[in-house]
Amino acid sequence: MAEMGMSVAQYSTFGSIMTLGGMLGSLFNGKMADIIGRRYTMWVSALFFLVSWSTIAFAKVPWLLDLGRFVLGIAVGITVYVVPVYIAEITPEKTRGTFTLTHQFMITFGFSLAYAVGTIISWRALALLGDIPCLLHVVGIFFIPESPRWLAKLGKDKELEATLKYLRGNASADDVSQEALEIKEHTKLFESLSENRIQDLFQHKYADALIVVAGLMVLQEFGGTNAFSYYAASIFEMAGLSGTFGMVSIAIIQIPATITSVLLTDKLGRRPLLLISALGLFLSTFLLGLAFLLQELGKSGTIVALLACIGMLGLPIAFSLGMAGLPGVVMAEVFPINIKGTAGSLVTFLNWSSSWIVTYSFNFVMLWNSAGTFFIFTGIWILGILFIARFVPETKGRSLEELQTSITHIM
Repeated sequence: MAEMGMSVAQYSTFGSIMTLGGMLGSLFNGKMADIIGRRYTMWVSALFFLVSWSTIAFAKVPWLLDLGRFVLGIAVGITVYVVPVYIAEITPEKTRGTFTLTHQFMITFGFSLAYAVGTIISWRALALLGDIPCLLHVVGIFFIPESPRWLAKLGKDKELEATLKYLRGNASADDVSQEALEIKEHTKLFESLSENRIQDLFQHKYADALIVVAGLMVLQEFGGTNAFSYYAASIFEMAGLSGTFGMVSIAIIQIPATITSVLLTDKLGRRPLLLISALGLFLSTFLLGLAFLLQELGKSGTIVALLACIGMLGLPIAFSLGMAGLPGVVMAEVFPINIKGTAGSLVTFLNWSSSWIVTYSFNFVMLWNSAGTFFIFTGIWILGILFIARFVPETKGRSLEELQTSITHIM
């Protein structure tokens, strides 16, 4: 984007303004999904994606690039809530984690494909290519069923049973009827509480769920992983490595890491994967901090480049193993239906707010002290490991109804 002649401040704005859009999208994502349904909320987000990529592709001045990124943020702000919730609500408990994390795999695959294609075509052409899956989404959304939990919330019992029968395929009629009954009874129980205001979330019965999800969402951003993804090429170059080599390497290695997470989440569990991921991020940020510290001390050479390379490649591997997708999975699982929309908006707003703070300040903090920046993130991941070990419950293999009743202590 050198043709735009952007300053450091303008480049920081361009990198961070998407998070402002995400903050705006998060303010209404949950309420929209509760009012018009999960399916049509995803359709609205696809329209925002179309507008954003088209604006970026045809931008002639920096402020239009910023506008496109802002609208893109709104789209992502809606999607990061509604897609995990939709997938978690339509899948059986034995495969819920796998299917929900498949969403994260597709995000990773899309990023990796964009990294690879971006090395051979212009950024404008790349933005136009982004419109293709959005168009497919706009059309394809009409060929998928609505969430049975949302149908239960609206009291549409016949549609609920028909949808479950379609989703469960070869399951017996008795099994489908039993699941439908459990969903209806659970939904009726929580809807009778009718607590969907922000202030209602801070009651004791919702404290555990709110602490777990809010903590994971804030940790995901203050750990610096998304800031690294925005400025990865610059970090590689600052360490004396090729930015192109680094971006292509990241594009390649994060795919098998995400596949591993998808395959293990319903076998090993959410909590162990989160701990492994946080430990890997702690080690990676420490190695990066050490590399930049040695560089500042005049110890340039093979060892510095090796430490930086291991750290930068370790980050996407560790992040993809758990912290990239599992906070969204846990969010979709633990909030009961009566507060899901409001709680989802709150925690995704916290996530985007944290992302904006870290992304906007990252360049300036790096200019202050590169090694210190990474050691700050190292300290955050130490706290993250302790938080996960203490507060995050295991959710694999349990129905949403059983899990939500247990964590809120309603029964």
